[in-house]
Amino acid sequence: MIELRNIKKSFQGREILKGISGVFHTGVTNFIIGASGTGKSVLLKNIVGLMYPDSGEILFDERNFVTANRHVQQEIRREIGMLFQASALFDSKTVEENVRFPLDMLTNMPASEKADRVNFCLQRVDLSAAAKKMPSEISGGMKKRVGIARAIVLNPQYLFCDEPNSGLDPLTSIRIDNLIQEITKEFNITTIVVSHDMNSIMEIGENIMFIYQGSKLWEGNNENIMHAEVPELQEFVFTNKLMRKFSGRAAK
Repeated sequence: MIELRNIKKSFQGREILKGISGVFHTGVTNFIIGASGTGKSVLLKNIVGLMYPDSGEILFDERNFVTANRHVQQEIRREIGMLFQASALFDSKTVEENVRFPLDMLTNMPASEKADRVNFCLQRVDLSAAAKKMPSEISGGMKKRVGIARAIVLNPQYLFCDEPNSGLDPLTSIRIDNLIQEITKEFNITTIVVSHDMNSIMEIGENIMFIYQGSKLWEGNNENIMHAEVPELQEFVFTNKLMRKFSGRAAK
C-alpha cells in the first residue's frame, strides 16, 4: 500500500500540487487521471522519488520515503518497477538483455539464476520466442510487453505505469491492460497507472484518483465514475471518450 498525506509541490512560486492525500491499495489497479498539465506527472515523480515534495508524507507500507534515511530510500527504490510511456528499451540490446538489465545493475545474482528469472518474465508476457530479437524487430505492443517483463524482473512490490497504452491500437491496448491487471493480482503488487485512456480506466480502474489543477477532486472506481457529480471530471470523461471514438474511426 502507498499512502499520500497532504503532498504539496511548487515551482518558482507556482503551486503545482495543492495538498494531495489518498491511498493506493495493494492487489488492485490504481489510476491517477486528469488532463495534461494538471499535476499527474509531477505527482508520479514525487511518489517514485525523482523529486521531493515541499511538504507532506509518502508512505510505502508505512515507511515514509520523504524522511527516510538513504538506506531505507534505496531499499524502497529496489522494490519499485517502472513501465515507461515510450517503453525506454535499449536499441543496442536484445529483448532478453533489456529484461536482464536491472538484474545486472542491481543484484549479484548468479548468471544461471538471472537467465531463469528473465525466461520466467518473458514467458509471463508471452514473449519467449522474441528473446533474441532486437527492439527494432518487434512491434510497439511487444515493446510494451518487454517493458512489463523488465519492470517485474526484480519482483517489485510497487509497479508504476506511465501512459502504458500510448501509441497502441485498441486491441493491443486491451491486451496490455489485461496483462497489467493480471500481474497486479498474481503477484499482489501495488500498481499505479497514470493515464487518460478512458477504455483503460473503465476496464481496469479499480481505484481512481482524479487530479484537477493540482488538487484531488474525486476518488472512486470504474463502476461509479460515470455517476460522479463533479463537473470537471464529467468534462474530462466526455472529452476523452469523444477523442477515443474519433481516433477509433480514423484507425478504421
